[in-house]
Amino acid sequence: MAAEQRRLKEDKVKSRRWKKWGPYLAERQWATVREDYSSDGNCWEYFPHDDARSRAYRWGEDGLLGITDYQCRLCLALCVWNEKDPILKERLFGLTGNEGNHGEDVKELYYYLDSTPTHSYMSALYKYPHKAYPYDHIVAENKYRTKQQLEYELLDTGVFDDGNYWDIKAEFCKSNPDDILVKYIISNRGSKTSRIHILPTLWFRNMWSWGQNCDAYLTEKPNLKETSPGHIEAEHLTLGSYIFEVDVDQQGNKPTMLFTENETNFKRIFHLNNTSPFVKDAFHRLLLFGENFAVNPDKFGTKCAAHYILEIPGGEEFVIKVRLFEKSQGPEPDRMFSKEGFDDIFARRKQEADEFYNEVIACKDPQEILVTRQAYAGLLWSKQFYHYVVLEWLQGDQGQPPPPAAHSKVRNSDWRHLFNRDIISMPDKWEYPWYASWDLAFHMLPFASIDLNFCKDQMLLFLREWYMHPNGQIPAYEFAFSDVNPPVHAYAVLKIYKASGDCRARRDQVFLARCFQKLALNFTWWVNRKDPDGLNIFEGGFLGLDNIGVFDRSKPLPTGGKLAQADGTAWMAFFCELMVEFSLILAHRDQIYEDMASKFFEHFIYIMDAINYGMAHLWDEEDGFYYDNIIFENSRMPLKIRSMVGTVPLFSSLVLWDSETKQHPGFYKRTKWFLEHRKSLACKTQILYRSSSPVDGESKEEQAIMLSLVTKEQLIRILKYLLDENEFLSPYGIRSLSKYHEKHPFTFQAGENTYTVSYDPAESHSNMFGGNSNWRGPIWLPMNYMIIENLERYDTFFGDSLKVECPTGSGNLMRLGDIAKELSSRLSKLFLPGPDGHRPCHGGDSRYANDKHWKDLILFYEYFHGETGRGCGASHQTGWSALIVNFLRCVNKHSLISDHAQVNIKVQP
Repeated sequence: MAAEQRRLKEDKVKSRRWKKWGPYLAERQWATVREDYSSDGNCWEYFPHDDARSRAYRWGEDGLLGITDYQCRLCLALCVWNEKDPILKERLFGLTGNEGNHGEDVKELYYYLDSTPTHSYMSALYKYPHKAYPYDHIVAENKYRTKQQLEYELLDTGVFDDGNYWDIKAEFCKSNPDDILVKYIISNRGSKTSRIHILPTLWFRNMWSWGQNCDAYLTEKPNLKETSPGHIEAEHLTLGSYIFEVDVDQQGNKPTMLFTENETNFKRIFHLNNTSPFVKDAFHRLLLFGENFAVNPDKFGTKCAAHYILEIPGGEEFVIKVRLFEKSQGPEPDRMFSKEGFDDIFARRKQEADEFYNEVIACKDPQEILVTRQAYAGLLWSKQFYHYVVLEWLQGDQGQPPPPAAHSKVRNSDWRHLFNRDIISMPDKWEYPWYASWDLAFHMLPFASIDLNFCKDQMLLFLREWYMHPNGQIPAYEFAFSDVNPPVHAYAVLKIYKASGDCRARRDQVFLARCFQKLALNFTWWVNRKDPDGLNIFEGGFLGLDNIGVFDRSKPLPTGGKLAQADGTAWMAFFCELMVEFSLILAHRDQIYEDMASKFFEHFIYIMDAINYGMAHLWDEEDGFYYDNIIFENSRMPLKIRSMVGTVPLFSSLVLWDSETKQHPGFYKRTKWFLEHRKSLACKTQILYRSSSPVDGESKEEQAIMLSLVTKEQLIRILKYLLDENEFLSPYGIRSLSKYHEKHPFTFQAGENTYTVSYDPAESHSNMFGGNSNWRGPIWLPMNYMIIENLERYDTFFGDSLKVECPTGSGNLMRLGDIAKELSSRLSKLFLPGPDGHRPCHGGDSRYANDKHWKDLILFYEYFHGETGRGCGASHQTGWSALIVNFLRCVNKHSLISDHAQVNIKVQP
């Protein structure tokens, strides 16, 4: 067993808590909803970046290249200063939603390079200019720019053009779960000697200032104290006793240790008296303004830093070593930073990380391995401690000014049960430093290959009573927990279940059963809340697709009437199919699940009938596509926008083999009865003879039913659009809106207002949802994943009997499985260098193609330009964009539906 696999097993059974420490520190705690106690809910203005250095956080902490324990009690991160910046660089800077011309956006250069699942080895890189960081210039320029212009990025300012910058690499490893070794490698990429201040900073999260009603209340304030040069003892009531040891500086001396308190500077922020002479921004005041009295001369507090001043010649580097360990488990003093006690451990952990990924990664090409490794690193670095207790947040804390009365009415007041205090996979730890439930489901698909137990815990967590609403809704995200995300939680559960063993007997059916019970509640919530007229046509709101529609689908229509959503309805059919498969798997252990299988089977048939043939049917026979419709009392109006909305019906493709259904007599009998006595519905299902999986080395012809919203003819007609390079097919995958709307915008007149949807291949030109998201043309990896996986499933059913042109009009006929590989190949090109060395995701910047210090650094953006592949949106979105590892597997002859062995029963997902 590989060393990392052994650590994962030890952590799972809790014999050794290898995941106790990790990269769980947020990258942005300021300007988040949970830190907002305003009356209007404008979190960006209530707690801006300029306050962050001086103001203690209530619900978490943030830092640069940092780590913390799993309850975020003790934090370790970097602080740097180039002697030119107006502030110390303690955290990542970026624009709020009101400042950016396309919404929130981090304006820094940092990269996740590596991590094992237990974080036994991790590394990340931060690039810091010699020149002053252009804070004001970035804000002013983005304020000046319109939505029709590109975002103004840090590289655009020119501060890196002459090559004078620092590469600051942070490497972490663990000799045991409570002994963390850290190397900060400071490299001067310029040609001249330059000076930099490096302050490895250790501090306790402030859990003592909020009163006894706080769930994290501590009766005893923790303490940091220097007991000998470079040797700091950390005492915490629940965490225990730790030692923070720092190595020598360039002159061979221990650096100066600085101490203060992690307390708000009330004088600066609120113009009130401070509760302590030593406050959070003390190091800033000391270095920039020479305020020696700002730090504690007695060398104790709740925040400390080792102050290194480095003079490094051009092209050279200096390595700072620090160590944080539980007091009883530390090394001998003479081995603290020695080769045997420090460097060799690092080398061993790095080798073990390589061994682990050599087993996990199916690719052989070095560039594909590089992309995969950094995608996994981003997933693992984006795990974050997330703390938000809604009831306490609404009421405010003892000893603090009470929040304004309007605060309790701004958002989330109907989620008073919600109690979040966990490590969660974030979409992006800067732009989205809060969970999003449908993002999380897609994160777990690549995650399942490296840490299955974490995936199970994440899926179960969101179904627990303190997350899931009593009415059955799964929380969406902190800006509005009641918003509706696509019901993909069940999909991720099924994928994780199948990854848990190579056959049904070895798979974790207890996990599946636990999820099934809660997902049944969630299904009922959808039926009761999102199908108000009982027509099996659903209106789920914006469903995470933000501005893809002509209206904000979360708000009442300006026309009156109701919106019947093609995607909302299709997602529910998809949910039905998943629950059918869950039920049949669980029926092998308990026959009562057969009744549930019948219930979900019949519900699927009713949805299929409604979306295609019912009173509010959404299939447009003339165009051969699905559209949203506005439903009035006696009429309906299709909104003929060719978008990703109309492709979601393709996601339903469950195959029921006759030999399998016969193993469940109750389900088999009920299904036969339904098909015989509901002939008007049964005639719309696809019942064909197909070759089953081999049994005893032989395959046989048997009857199979495909539960799909689309017929073979409908599938062909939709694929004609999807595979047309003048419609959906981009050189880099499937666009979210047809390019047809570039020359033929969709317009809608409602009263005096005209609403328009046109093709925007990159950043949004719409103000809807703040303008930081765009579904009107770009490429989104999760929806491409769903399309590709279902093409593979259709291929297993139709085989050679179904070939279509790819691209449309080319005359090149391909099986759907081959088209799936073609699309995977196009998506993979987003991140792989072309013949000129450029990776399309980097947008043509020559540094990323030619400079040895840049060309192997990859950013996993939120979405991608529909024509060029340039990355857009959140620049470090390594959540669902880490699905690239699955596409690379597909390119390397591993289908998405067989990433993990299929169940022995022949019910295909």
